Amino acid sequence: MFTSWGMESPRKFTEAEIRTALEELDTGKYGAVLRAKGIVPATDGGWIHYDFVPGEIDIRRGGADYTGRLCVIGSELKEDDIKALFQL
Repeated sequence: MFTSWGMESPRKFTEAEIRTALEELDTGKYGAVLRAKGIVPATDGGWIHYDFVPGEIDIRRGGADYTGRLCVIGSELKEDDIKALFQL
């Protein structure tokens, strides 16, 4: 059975912070993560869009949204740890 964790946040990220967080999700420490996706404001004023599946990370720049959104899908997700990973 799959569950999802999602959150909206105005927190600004660097691409390096997003990459590090997504690499951590691939370690298994946060549950069996099958997918993560989101759009977050960047520290330089733009927007970062990201997609993750195990073993594959895609980070790109894209259009704006009104606030950042993060979503993680998997099983036995450690939601509090995921929230801490993204420093939310």
